[in-house]
Amino acid sequence: MEAYYYEQMTKAEQAVYRAMKSGLTALETEFSVPCTDGRILSDVFFRLRLDCPEIFWASGFRFRYYPGSENAQILPEYLFDKGKVREHQKAMESRISKIIRPATELGEWEKERYIHDFICSSVRYDKLKKAYSHEIIGPLGQGVGVCEGIAKTVKILCDRLGIWCIIVISDANPEKKIKYRHAWNLIRMGGQTYHLDATFDNSLGAEGEIRYDYFNLDDGHVFRDHEPALYPVPLCGDDRHFYYREKKLSFTRVEEVAKRAGQAAKKGKIFCFHWRGGILTRQVLEALLQAIEKAAREKERYAAVRLNWPQAVLSVTFDRNPAGESCTLQEANEGELEG
Repeated sequence: MEAYYYEQMTKAEQAVYRAMKSGLTALETEFSVPCTDGRILSDVFFRLRLDCPEIFWASGFRFRYYPGSENAQILPEYLFDKGKVREHQKAMESRISKIIRPATELGEWEKERYIHDFICSSVRYDKLKKAYSHEIIGPLGQGVGVCEGIAKTVKILCDRLGIWCIIVISDANPEKKIKYRHAWNLIRMGGQTYHLDATFDNSLGAEGEIRYDYFNLDDGHVFRDHEPALYPVPLCGDDRHFYYREKKLSFTRVEEVAKRAGQAAKKGKIFCFHWRGGILTRQVLEALLQAIEKAAREKERYAAVRLNWPQAVLSVTFDRNPAGESCTLQEANEGELEG
């Protein structure tokens, strides 16, 4: 398990972290931590739960000081009573073991995709934002989650499969009408670090399609539609293992897109690709849409395009009947991590 945020703390904060982790793991109703400012206590508690998604039952805490004491008393708030937590722990361990079993012998890149595809195929975004959806018990136990619960689930599965992984948090930005923090993951593969946002990809898929628009992005691409990280995280400077580049679905010429669109239209298959031939301007988009529509007509089909403009990814379906809008803009889900 990567205790990334613990390593970033001061010695005093680490002492609080260790005491909190011990008390929460033991399901104590009250425990002591070294006395410090309330804001620091809240920050350590928050970052501890990013490092340790297995502590899914701790939702908050109150604290009090006694005059002259070197310690503060923490009164944790749990989602369930102690007996229920133990039941859920056993269920989570069993569920995690069952999920990772088919992936244990895979290579690291295949393990990453396996985890991503599990989220996209088995977890629904929880629009009701239930408390457990912020923890692993939502995606793993109920099949629903918000960005925080999904990022924690990715991390715990990566931890169990031996992949370096941390959770990244970005802050709200009222000026951009972003009301909530967002959570996603950083993965280290082959000595390089990449952004992986399974929540965003989950929100883009339709009709059984799994999208990889946010699979192994570098900083330059992910921050086109993500806010800066709230806490310092490693730089991600390599874009060579972005999914669509790896799968040779990242094109620089309209002619390449037209050829592949024709092949997909003939088979009636979804054609999802990334545009890498410069900035995706309206003029370039129009040229791509015309090429796709022409390829569809030649196979006696109609093309419907769903466009993720910030990441320059187009998903095209081909049908025998017109499908209304020929091009629909998609907006990846920003998540609902309250902050």
